[in-house]
Amino acid sequence: MDNVDLNVLRQVSSWMSEGRRVVLGTITRTWGSAPRPVGSVVAVRDDGLIAGSVSGGCIEDDLIAKVREGALTLSRPDLIRYGVGAEEATRFGLPCGGTLELVLEPLSASSQIPALLARLAAGERVQRELDLASGAVRLLAPQAHADVVRLSETQLITHHGPQWRLLIIGAGQLTQYLASMALALDYQVLVCDPRDEYQPDIPGATLTREMPDDVVQRFAPDGHSAIVALTHDPKLDDLALMEALGSPAFYVGAIGSRVNQAKRKARLAEHFGMSEAQLARLHGPVGLNIGARTPPEIALSILAHMTAERYGVSLASSQQGSGSEAGCVV
Repeated sequence: MDNVDLNVLRQVSSWMSEGRRVVLGTITRTWGSAPRPVGSVVAVRDDGLIAGSVSGGCIEDDLIAKVREGALTLSRPDLIRYGVGAEEATRFGLPCGGTLELVLEPLSASSQIPALLARLAAGERVQRELDLASGAVRLLAPQAHADVVRLSETQLITHHGPQWRLLIIGAGQLTQYLASMALALDYQVLVCDPRDEYQPDIPGATLTREMPDDVVQRFAPDGHSAIVALTHDPKLDDLALMEALGSPAFYVGAIGSRVNQAKRKARLAEHFGMSEAQLARLHGPVGLNIGARTPPEIALSILAHMTAERYGVSLASSQQGSGSEAGCVV
C-alpha cells in the first residue's frame, strides 16, 4: 500500500470517529489497462464524500451516486465489476476491453482500521484478512515480504505498510533529499554513517553509526531493497558495495564521476575479487542523466532510476548516467 492509500485509511478513521458510515472499495483484479493498481482503495462516506481513487473519476462518480441513492447500504462485503463490455468500459473511463473488480466493504468496529493504522505508524507490515461472509477482520504479520492481494470465495487478503527498503551510505546534504523523497515513495529508509560529524535530521528515517559493510549484512538485502553509497570515501563505500553487489538487491548505486567509477570497479575487482557480472550491477554514476546539478535534482535522478528498475523498465544506455556527474569530479 502506498502513501496515497494510507492517507485514505487515515481519512476513513476520522470519518468513523465522527459516527459516519463508510464503504471502502479495494481493487482486487484488473483486465487490460487500468488507472490504478490492484490493492488501491477508495472510500465513500454516507453523504457521498469521497477519499482516494480507483479510476479517472467515472467509477468514483458511480459509487457516489449509489451511496446517495441508498444502493450501497451493505450489510457485508460485496464484489462489483466495471467495464465488462466495451460500452460500459467507455462509460467508466476504462480502455476498451479493460475491466476493474472491486470488493466493497461496509466498515465497522470489526474492520480494525484504527488498529491497522497504529501498527503502520509503528513501521510494521501488516496482513489484513477480511472475512467476506461476516466482515470480520484479522491483522497478522505477513508470511512473506510481498505486496500481494488475494481474493477467494471466503476472504480478501491485503498487505499494508512499507514494502520497499532503501539503505543510504553517508549522511550528507544529498542524503537529506534522497531519504525524504524515498519516504514519500513509501520506502523504509535506513541511513548509515559512522562519522559523528554528520548529524542528519530526517523524520521517518533511521540512523545507524555502525560500519557500512556490517550494516549491509544486517540489512539482509532482498529483491525489494536498494542500496546507494554517497560518501565518496572508499573506506566506507567500497566495503558496503562489495556486500551489496553480492546480494539480491534490485538496485545498487554509488555517487561519483565516470573516472571515479572506473577506479572503484578496479578496486573492487582487484582487492575483493568481484566478478564482471557483479560489477555490471553497479549503477555509477548513480541516477539518470537529467542534467541535474543541485542535491534535490540529483536525488530526483536517483529515485527516477530506482523507480524504473522497480518496474522493470529498460532504459537505453544513452539515457543512463548520472544527474550527479557534473557535480562529482573528484
